[in-house]
Amino acid sequence: MASHLHFGEDDFLNCRFAVSPLWETQDAVRTLRRPDRQGYHVPWLRRIRTAAAGLDLAPLWLLMPRRGHSPDWLGAPPIGPAATFEEELAAVRAADPEAAREDTARSLACTPGALTSEQGRAWLADPVRMVRELADALEVAWRVLVEPEWPRLRALLEADVAFHSRRLAEVGLGSLLPELDARLSWDGRTLTLPGGVYERRLGGRGLVLMPSVFCWPDVITGFDPPWQPTLVYPARGVGGLWAEPGTRTPEALVRLLGRNRAAVLAALDDPASTTALAHRLGLAASSVSSHLSVLRGSGLLTARRYGHQVLYERTPLGMALASGG
Repeated sequence: MASHLHFGEDDFLNCRFAVSPLWETQDAVRTLRRPDRQGYHVPWLRRIRTAAAGLDLAPLWLLMPRRGHSPDWLGAPPIGPAATFEEELAAVRAADPEAAREDTARSLACTPGALTSEQGRAWLADPVRMVRELADALEVAWRVLVEPEWPRLRALLEADVAFHSRRLAEVGLGSLLPELDARLSWDGRTLTLPGGVYERRLGGRGLVLMPSVFCWPDVITGFDPPWQPTLVYPARGVGGLWAEPGTRTPEALVRLLGRNRAAVLAALDDPASTTALAHRLGLAASSVSSHLSVLRGSGLLTARRYGHQVLYERTPLGMALASGG
């Protein structure tokens, strides 16, 4: 089975990338209940096991059917590449209760017995309370499951966007789309996706391309208003997300640069900010900033601004040194 997205002329002008902490929070909650999604995330699961055990995630899981509709109001459309969780959660809290009630009923209908369950009936009887309770549940899930790791997750997602933005400039949209996932194919006007049997014309709205840490192994699409048509794909490099950079720093590089400076260079498999590197390596941000300045001044790194941050990445010389070449 396959689905098809048909592009018109205006759609090529309205494609953009986005990163969504709200989406990652919801998918982190899904991952806790989906063993098929957990393969890359075992270190994270170990770290949050005790804290997660104290959460009541059943209300959120009730609206996450394995197949079927998840409420659009509960996952507001991604604002852009630099939206904060607080900004996205504000859109959830501002949802129209009656529209949210209808959307939620559609989702509950995808799970046998959910519509007539005590929780389902309570929500549909009081949608104002439902919006408040579910927004509160998302906020708690963010604080416990995702926020402590967000610098690391954001660095990977932003590195994916930076990499694919360069590829977009180099090869164009038609060649980029199949690179996002091996299951995608492009014939010049139509993007073919795995699963489903639908045909959609984008109608000038374009397509939001959104990398995700927790969606692997799925490729996910969304179309219904208020969403702009969106393609969610596994972020590049997710397989090494939880690896500790210090464990793979070449010893020869340590002798040349010193332990911490070598660790900073080795950690830059993908572009990252000072804050993300400090979090990943367990070093003070001021120390990492100093090391980055020396490495950049030595021709081993380049820096460029992305939104409110500066991302550092290795030059060819830096790549050769980090790999032991």
